[in-house]
Amino acid sequence: MQTLFTEYELKNSEKNKLDHSDREFHDWYRFVLSYPPHLVRQYIKEFGLTENDIVLDPFCGTGTTLVEAKLQNIPSIGIEANPFAHFASSVKIDWQIDSLELQRIAREIKDVSNQQIEEKGITDIPSLKNINAKSLRQLTAEQEKLMLKDSLSPLPLHKCLTLLDNINKHKDTPYYKYLALALANSAVFQFSNLRFGPEVGVGKLKPDSTVIASWFKQISKIVKDIEHSKTLNTDLSGKVILSDSRNLKDILKGYKISAVITSPPYPNEKDYTRTTRLESVLLGFINSNDELKKFKKTLLRSNTRGVYKGDTDDEYVKSFPEIQRIAEEIEKRRIELGKTSGFEKLYHKVTKLYFGGIAKHLLELQSVLKPGAYLAYVVGDQASYLRVMIRTGHLIAEIAQTLGYELVRIDLFRTRFSTATKTNLNEEVVILRWRG
Repeated sequence: MQTLFTEYELKNSEKNKLDHSDREFHDWYRFVLSYPPHLVRQYIKEFGLTENDIVLDPFCGTGTTLVEAKLQNIPSIGIEANPFAHFASSVKIDWQIDSLELQRIAREIKDVSNQQIEEKGITDIPSLKNINAKSLRQLTAEQEKLMLKDSLSPLPLHKCLTLLDNINKHKDTPYYKYLALALANSAVFQFSNLRFGPEVGVGKLKPDSTVIASWFKQISKIVKDIEHSKTLNTDLSGKVILSDSRNLKDILKGYKISAVITSPPYPNEKDYTRTTRLESVLLGFINSNDELKKFKKTLLRSNTRGVYKGDTDDEYVKSFPEIQRIAEEIEKRRIELGKTSGFEKLYHKVTKLYFGGIAKHLLELQSVLKPGAYLAYVVGDQASYLRVMIRTGHLIAEIAQTLGYELVRIDLFRTRFSTATKTNLNEEVVILRWRG
């Protein structure tokens, strides 16, 4: 196994952190556990990519690969099934906007929103007198059901909904998406009650918080980055497609991909739809349980909350003995431990569905890869299912080789501590090559 970062050595604790110099564009909105831009740069350089190539991220999340490719002047395509993440990626790679007009509009929205909340006797800066405010605005009953309980306290929620109304007045303009993304960022990371660990949850409740000023500060960062983009040597916009990465043939018909740099979901009990639930509901990307279910069906089956009757991806790994063995071991341990919940009974099933989905994805990908294309998949070992070890990277490498890919090597990216097993688990980058 080869370890990354031969040019400069990073401590394990720093390998997944966003360096201060990488905050431009990337920091407009970013999943908490996103891989870092320096990792993408490492492989862009190693794969020798130029402006004549196309790099694909089929699980593009909030666009780390796409932003970094744009900064390196390399054409890119992202595929993302999460409607909000797709939106965030699309905004982060579009720098063609009048930044001064964006700043002017944002200042106008800030002033109007402050005036409106002050009419209710509320100030944006937390104050004891705010606590006595009456007739605060609330979410609809449907929105409440979709979001984690107590995601936003009543006072910050009132301010947020007032601000959102004024942002929505610009919905038919090219400036809306930047205004909305700034609200998503500030809501999640500044004035919500959310905390992020292995799973998103609710932490200490904030009775009051600065909302409008936090949003305006984020917009000002975006404006500054767009201004700086005028000095960069890139005129590429990139492309982000809202779709299922297990169905690539039709989506990418006509494209020829030189490299893939991506990080699919890991096989665990993390419900990735919860990570962006607050902002998805606030901005109207998910409006009902039916919409949520429809969206979940387009995702790789990585947790039991996303398993449905009729799922057949496990058919793609029937002939892989190690995956079948792991599934059998999980089920055996479940029975031994007397675990009988509906979710626990699906643990063995989701393991096969996950790797089957990966196999289907790798098969579909073959039709659009150039001969000699390189692929880098960032994945992590898991022990979420009753402490049965799943060596994700090695299993994906085995599947890929069976499907005709060449395994170049597996790089150790970093280790992370598992609360389930009290041991360190590897996070690795599987490097493949498609001979064609």
